[in-house]
Amino acid sequence: MITMTKTKQLTLIQAITDGMRTMLQEKEEVVILGEDVGKNGGVFRATEGLQEEFGEKRVFDTPLSEAGIIGSSIGMAMNGLLPIAEIQFLGFIYPAYEQIMTQATRMRYRTKGVFTVPLVIRAPYGAGVRAPEIHSDSMEALFTHMPGIKVVCPSNPYDAKGLLIAAIQDPDPVLFMEPLRLYRSVRDEVPEEKYEIEIGSGKYLREGEDVTVIAWGAMVNVAIKAAEQAEEKGITCDIIDLRTLYPIDKDIIAESVQKTGCCVIVHEAPATGGLGNDIISILNDTSFLYMKSPIERVTGADVHVPFWALEEHNIPTPKRVLEAIHKVTNF
Repeated sequence: MITMTKTKQLTLIQAITDGMRTMLQEKEEVVILGEDVGKNGGVFRATEGLQEEFGEKRVFDTPLSEAGIIGSSIGMAMNGLLPIAEIQFLGFIYPAYEQIMTQATRMRYRTKGVFTVPLVIRAPYGAGVRAPEIHSDSMEALFTHMPGIKVVCPSNPYDAKGLLIAAIQDPDPVLFMEPLRLYRSVRDEVPEEKYEIEIGSGKYLREGEDVTVIAWGAMVNVAIKAAEQAEEKGITCDIIDLRTLYPIDKDIIAESVQKTGCCVIVHEAPATGGLGNDIISILNDTSFLYMKSPIERVTGADVHVPFWALEEHNIPTPKRVLEAIHKVTNF
C-alpha cells in the first residue's frame, strides 16, 4: 500500500509558522520568545496564533532588548529548553552580537562539552521591501566568521520548514535568516508532516553545462531569472542554492565548477568581506585548474542599504547577473 504525503500550498512565512507549530506540538521543551511574538503574532505574523494555541509560558513577549532576548535564551538552552528567539530584523541583532559571539558560540568549547546551546535565532533580512534604515541589512558574513554557530538561509517554503525543524533539533546555536522579500511572494507544496533538510547541504535548482551560478535567499530567484534569459542565447547554467552558509557545502560548489569551468556568485551583502570571497577561496583550493575564466561576483555595493528611492540600484538584478554570465562565458 502506497502512503501519499499530504501537502498544502504555503508561503515562506506560513511554512516557518508550520515548522514552529510542528515542533511545539512534538517537544514540550520548545519555547518562542521575542518582541511582540505573543498576542500580536510577531511583526510579520510568523507566530500568529501560537500563543493562543500553546499558552503564554511557551510563546511570550520580551522587553525591547536584543541582548536580553539572546542572553535569556542562552540560559534557557543550557538548562534543557529549546528556545526560538525572534529578532525582528537582522539589523537589530547588533546589540546581541556580544552575547552570541562570547557566550552562545563558545559554551560547548568552554565547558568541554558539558553544556551546549540548542538555540535558534530567527531573523528576517534583506532589501527590496522599502523598509527604513537598519531594517534591510544583509550581514551574514559577520556570523559565518564566527565558529560555533550554524547559519541557514532558505529560499523557498519547502526548504524553510525542513531547515527550521532541523535547526530546532540541532544541539548548537543556529542563525536562521529569512529573506524578507520572499515572505509572501512565493508559494510551494509543503508536507503537513514533520520532515528535515540536512544543515550544510546545498541543492541544484537547475543543471547546465556552461556556467555555475551560486546564490542564497532572495538572490536565488534573481539567479534563476538570469539563467532563463541566458538559455535563450544558448548558455546553460547550474544554479546552486547554498541553503546553509556555514558550514558551507564545499563539495557541491567544487563539483559544479569543475564541470562548467565558469562561476558567478550572487549576494546582496556588500562585496568587501562578503561570503562570495570565501567561495572564491574554496574554488581556488579545489578547482583552480578547471577554471576557464575569472570568477565574477554580483553583489551589493560597499554602502549602507540606500533609502527607498535608490534601494533597487543596490540589489543584484537579473540584468546584472546576466551580464556576469556573458562575461565569464565569453572570456
